[in-house]
Amino acid sequence: MSDEEGGGSLYVLTAVLLTPAQFPSLLGDDFPQACALLGVKPAAQGYGLVLGQDEDGARWTVVVDDVSLVAAAIASWDCGMAYDLSPDERTIVVSLAGWPLDLSVATPGIPEPHDPEQGADGTGRVPLSPPSAEAWGPVQRRMGADQIAREWAQWGDRVATDGGAAAAAHPGLARALKEALEYTQSPPPPGRVRSSFAAVGARILRVDGPGWSLVARTDGTAFVLLDEEPSEVLTVPHDGDHELPKLPELLAALDRVAVRPA
Repeated sequence: MSDEEGGGSLYVLTAVLLTPAQFPSLLGDDFPQACALLGVKPAAQGYGLVLGQDEDGARWTVVVDDVSLVAAAIASWDCGMAYDLSPDERTIVVSLAGWPLDLSVATPGIPEPHDPEQGADGTGRVPLSPPSAEAWGPVQRRMGADQIAREWAQWGDRVATDGGAAAAAHPGLARALKEALEYTQSPPPPGRVRSSFAAVGARILRVDGPGWSLVARTDGTAFVLLDEEPSEVLTVPHDGDHELPKLPELLAALDRVAVRPA
């Protein structure tokens, strides 16, 4: 595809969706936060992020508003089929230096991936870069919850030894559950609560809030990760208390307010 900023070619390596129901969690707790980090308006239909290199090997992230085209490319690649993703220049919203995701691939025949100089994209901002794996914070917390969602078969049967008393004994967990309950009563910004297919009659939920992330299966259990508990995964008790409903009821209520992939 042609790079609108520099007029050269962009060799596409991959693409991801940026919609209320599906966006890289490392970009924010919700869809508006993710859009703000990239400097675009949170349009209801969302965007596609096209990651590639120019002829000099520089990393670029191109934000396009042709979501269906990017979704078709991703679906084809997931099925092992070739797809030439070449968005029309009129669909380009902005071209940003760098990549927000860590890619282990590169375009053969051109220089190794590297960031353009600061300001090369006309924004004056530092090039996008993937988060550090050396620290623990909101980004790593959300990525940890995403990993559990992807590897649910390995996590779904986990039983924490202190699970029965966790809500009363851990204030961070209790706070997360109370704020998640508030989402069912006053809907949060788009993308804070997301629901995806798990099995017939069951969904995987991803819920984020200030300092916490929840991942759950509606017919099973739930886990919470906290900013103040580096790399720890807390199991949510099934029984509620006088302030919180039982877990199945909470998950069902969250699923009703969640956004879902089209």
